[in-house]
Amino acid sequence: MKRRTVTALAAGLGLAASLMGTSALAQDKMRIALVVKALGIGFFEAAARGAEEAAKELGNVEIIYTGPTDTTAEGQIEVINALIAQGVDAIAVSANDPDALVPALKRAMDRGITVISWDSGVAPEGRQMHLNPSSNELIGNMIIKLAADHLPEGGQVAVLSASATATNQNTWIAEMNKVLPNYPGIEVVATVYGDDLADKSYREAQGLIQSYPELDAIIAPTSVGIVAAAQAVADAGKIGQINVTGLGLPSEMAGAIESGASKSFAIWNPIDLGYSATMIAHALASGQAKAEPGAVIPIGRMGSITLDETNTAAMADPFVYDASNIDEFKSIF
Repeated sequence: MKRRTVTALAAGLGLAASLMGTSALAQDKMRIALVVKALGIGFFEAAARGAEEAAKELGNVEIIYTGPTDTTAEGQIEVINALIAQGVDAIAVSANDPDALVPALKRAMDRGITVISWDSGVAPEGRQMHLNPSSNELIGNMIIKLAADHLPEGGQVAVLSASATATNQNTWIAEMNKVLPNYPGIEVVATVYGDDLADKSYREAQGLIQSYPELDAIIAPTSVGIVAAAQAVADAGKIGQINVTGLGLPSEMAGAIESGASKSFAIWNPIDLGYSATMIAHALASGQAKAEPGAVIPIGRMGSITLDETNTAAMADPFVYDASNIDEFKSIF
């Protein structure tokens, strides 16, 4: 755990404990703060469930689930300052701003508090490591695999992206194209852009359906686009002919799964993400692992992660949702 100032009352516990970086009272629970973008969001409440699961598994760990009431950096800074005053052992934050939080988080680290970011990262100088829910390569492979798995003989697929300048979308599509040779018979016939606007995404999906009468699947690596595409397929009477897949939220895609407009889709599992972030924070705060390039850090039932040269790691493949599990997750996020 982090080093705390030894008070006069605790001095009798011995200088050795202080030098070893233990807390003043060895029996104290390790307190790990899970700082989210804002309270009241299902995705983060699910992450908190995962954090509590990890705490129970580890034992002697207390989770402090906290965040601002709205998604602002200022609100998170206030929360972080309060956690510093409380003397928590570790802070795991999903950042509203990668740079604005750095001064507060540097103060936390100066006080001996372990700091990691997860989901939405902090600039390297403001954390010890960052946990991405997945990697660009894993996401790119997953979105084409979701379509190809239901096209054993091959077929035509089209991509409905967000904006033409969306860095993450373009990266995922580029990674998808890199692995396309691994899926023989799959032909990407078009890529269109809905600008993450529901009405424009719907019109673009309609255009794909009309322009490519042999179209077998629409891949939308955007939560807005995938819902709009599923609706367009349903309205065109193409359920069973065109499968809509990509990245989406269970709460928004449950209807499409139930109607058959989508056979499956993916997104990172927030329960696993909160679990993994807690496991990492505990390993670093307890000295069982060190945040340095090449370090392998165990994350319980999720396996392990390996830090790259920027002390960043990816948790796992995006989690796949289909008829077998949609009911479990649609009420969560």
